[in-house]
Amino acid sequence: MTEQVVQSAGKGAGTRAPGPPRPHFAGRERELRALDEDTTRAGLHTLSGHPSPYSRVLLVAGAPGSGRTTLAEEFVHRLCARTPGTVLRARLTDPGGTAVPTERTARDLLAALESSRTPQAGADEEALSAALRAELADRAGRDGRPLVLLLDDVARSQQVLDLLPESRDCLVVAVSSGPLTQVPDVRPCTLGGLDRAAAVSLLARRAGSAPRLTVDPRGAETLAELCGDLPAALALVGGWFGARPKLSVADAVALLRQVPDTPVPRGRPEPSAEADGAVDAGNVTDATDAAGTADAADAADAADAPDGEHAADAEGAAGAAGVGDVADPETDAEDEHPAPPGPPAPYPPAPLVRAFRLVNGSLTGSHARLLRLLSLAPAASVDPLGASALAGCSVAAAHAALEEFVRLGLLRTLGGSRYEVPGCLDPLLRAELEEHERPDEALLARARLLERTVRRLEACRAVCEPSGSPARKRLAGMPGALRFAHRTEARTWLEARRPELLAAARAAVADSEGRLDTLARRLVSGLARALDAHREPEAAAPELYRLHELVLDVAERGGLHRERAAALLYLGDLDAGTRRLETARARYRTALDSARAGDDPVAAGRALESLGGTYAELGDWERAADWYGRALALRLTRSTPADREAVARLHARLGAVHGRAGRRSEALRGWKAAAAAFRRLGDSASHARALSEAARVQEEADRPQDAVRLCGQALEAARRAGDVRLQAALRMRLADGCERLGDRRAARSNRAAGRRLLAALGEDGTGDGAGEAPAAGDAGPDAAGRYRSG
Repeated sequence: MTEQVVQSAGKGAGTRAPGPPRPHFAGRERELRALDEDTTRAGLHTLSGHPSPYSRVLLVAGAPGSGRTTLAEEFVHRLCARTPGTVLRARLTDPGGTAVPTERTARDLLAALESSRTPQAGADEEALSAALRAELADRAGRDGRPLVLLLDDVARSQQVLDLLPESRDCLVVAVSSGPLTQVPDVRPCTLGGLDRAAAVSLLARRAGSAPRLTVDPRGAETLAELCGDLPAALALVGGWFGARPKLSVADAVALLRQVPDTPVPRGRPEPSAEADGAVDAGNVTDATDAAGTADAADAADAADAPDGEHAADAEGAAGAAGVGDVADPETDAEDEHPAPPGPPAPYPPAPLVRAFRLVNGSLTGSHARLLRLLSLAPAASVDPLGASALAGCSVAAAHAALEEFVRLGLLRTLGGSRYEVPGCLDPLLRAELEEHERPDEALLARARLLERTVRRLEACRAVCEPSGSPARKRLAGMPGALRFAHRTEARTWLEARRPELLAAARAAVADSEGRLDTLARRLVSGLARALDAHREPEAAAPELYRLHELVLDVAERGGLHRERAAALLYLGDLDAGTRRLETARARYRTALDSARAGDDPVAAGRALESLGGTYAELGDWERAADWYGRALALRLTRSTPADREAVARLHARLGAVHGRAGRRSEALRGWKAAAAAFRRLGDSASHARALSEAARVQEEADRPQDAVRLCGQALEAARRAGDVRLQAALRMRLADGCERLGDRRAARSNRAAGRRLLAALGEDGTGDGAGEAPAAGDAGPDAAGRYRSG
């Protein structure tokens, strides 16, 4: 996950993208002073007479739970409080320890900056990182305002180097668990535990106003010592202690000492067949078993949700990955392109493990199960609706449990009924899930969450449809918790949850056995439609590009030829639109093979026409004519309205490419055939343009009489279509043709009529290209003949 916050810090400054609430800060004054001094201290390169051109990098290094991120945020907050500036924040490690690709981080930060340098959809990592570095260097120091780049959870040095701008006016604050040895002149600040006074203060704050810690200072110090003075462990134990007002400090120390702090074993014994509610291992996709399990889990939610909500969730989860969605191991081995792995995520220190086990062991069975299932939440973020889907409980029960977790220090609030699993607890929750949940139960929980997310996305898109449409009628029948009151509310929800939604799509597609492929396809489709409904095409294109790449992965894994062809056509369109023509050509060619394998003549026709358009943009008129001819031959075998429109368009495109190649007879044949086809369709405007282009070919062939005759026919068609601009262009062309034939009176009359038409349009007819009209070959999807698929 990448989180971006663009913030103008300082007194009275506005915030464009609000970050999570700042936690209470205690201690660390010595470390803050050291970081502050490092912002101005000369580095080794400067002392040697060769100052580095790159930004200064401060490193806050510490074990999970040491408060390293909180310290970095407090330092940045104090720095910008003195000198208002811009703060950019990004998290460089996904939950689970996977390093975030630089391409995703750079694009998200450029979007947060609303940069005009942002490369178009499909750009590679190098282009995106170069654009981000240039934007940061340009903005750093502008108007004397500093720019701070806060990089949280850095997994490896290269992540920092890829984003490091060449500007001394930009400060980079990196947070990591270890040294970044490849970053030049990095200034490290290594964290251990808090000083004892600050640790006891934090413990007392988390425990509440009870005087038990005050009257037993030795016991309080012992409790802090058992927590390793780590802020995360202190928060857990303090919250647990505060929830037990009758427990003495000595008893709390004794109980904490009894908890083992050894790492959680990664393996676990296979569940017995007699286990309560056991589902046949490896057969979670069986509809009967899955539906029964989901119904039992959702039964408790009936009091909170309208009738049908949880039944629909259970039904969707039960069919989430039908038995046909089984992955092909050979296909997986060939098609997977994993991101380069970073170093393994560090396991939390022993005091944090002990504190977590103490708190987790005090939870009720249902709350403990919900807590470990939260490790399945995409981007480690969840709301009550998602938590209820994971656990199969009511929304009210899930909300109450999440609030309890916040009081115990197990979750952080993000505002707006959203919660986040702290990164230091993520490996512990995953270990608990592996130890206590069978794989099929975890899979069913993921399926319920995905099904509810799909339905939420359907509501998000449906609210944009006209009133009374089928989509709005389906929206009215949805449970109230899933609906949106208006378009603005839906758009706000979509933008706020975009990182989690994209993470959910990536996680669903990444399932190595393909058991969630059906839900993954529905989720990606729903997210793509929602983005398309709420964003402008250019703004939605980068996410849509990546989403269609996910569709391509699922289609290739499941042997879904039609879905593969559709995804390749969409990606090819975006590649061609950004002038990556060779990449587009390869995608179209593969899409053609997939369409033929899936017996999809519509997609095959689109691929053939798109190949012709790509070769036309490359200037290879011979191949363009060949592919257009193949597309025309295929369309002529079908008789649907769409095929008849395509036949007319392809005749026009053939006329255009033959004309570019200098083959006038073939060009004239193509334009005349296009004119006849457009006339049969009743498209007077395109009929007129095709006749106009045929007249142009006759002019180039030095046949002015034929050209004048065709111009006259085109003028009549333009009048029927009401196309004033085209009428003006044809009048001017008729004037030129009449002059060549020696009929000066007719030439003057046509030119005067053309100028009157142009004057009515607000043009004087004297500029270059005055009165020119688009050719019929430009009609259709776009000038190259590609299809913009949704």
